[in-house]
Amino acid sequence: MSLLAFVVAAIILAITPGPGIAYVVARTVAGGRSEGLASCLGTGVGGMLHVLAAALGLSLIVAQSALAFNLVKYVGAAYLIYLGIRLLLRKDDALAIDAKTQVASQGARRAFFEGIFVEALNVKTALFFLAFLPQFVAPGEPLAPQLVLLGTICVALNTLVDVVAVFAAARLLKSDAARAARARLMTKVSGVTMLGLGAWLALARREA
Repeated sequence: MSLLAFVVAAIILAITPGPGIAYVVARTVAGGRSEGLASCLGTGVGGMLHVLAAALGLSLIVAQSALAFNLVKYVGAAYLIYLGIRLLLRKDDALAIDAKTQVASQGARRAFFEGIFVEALNVKTALFFLAFLPQFVAPGEPLAPQLVLLGTICVALNTLVDVVAVFAAARLLKSDAARAARARLMTKVSGVTMLGLGAWLALARREA
């Protein structure tokens, strides 16, 4: 059940419009499909750096104290609820994918490394993995491999969605109104999912 909940949540979060999709679409507009795909690969590598850091950090925590790790899981559930509320309350004018962001063409190689840099320095991504991944680990099993596997699934889904956004960039740019409507819908769905997931995890843990 936890794995199914994880996959559903990860898919919904991956397809929710956000800065990552906006960045790769803007890069595609500036330098074409090759730069857009290179930036997707770069952000994927940057995301994996966060996954490895989260796995290492959380493994060190549980090695020190199982109680501390359980506290991290409770705090993580609360953080997911907070994110869900923020998504539901977010202003409509902040939801559209800003695919017309002015960025200069710089070549696929530089776009790749810039993607790594941008994602690796994204503190929100680090916080999200620290909050999200521990909720789905199986007790009694080695922690680090589970965290790496779950994190890799998240990064792969996000990268896949980014790649689709690159190929569909021209279509996405045709209608601001349609793009904003899609963004609003997916953001609300994501907010409800995150809110419900955080509450379900916290309550289930109390019953246990």
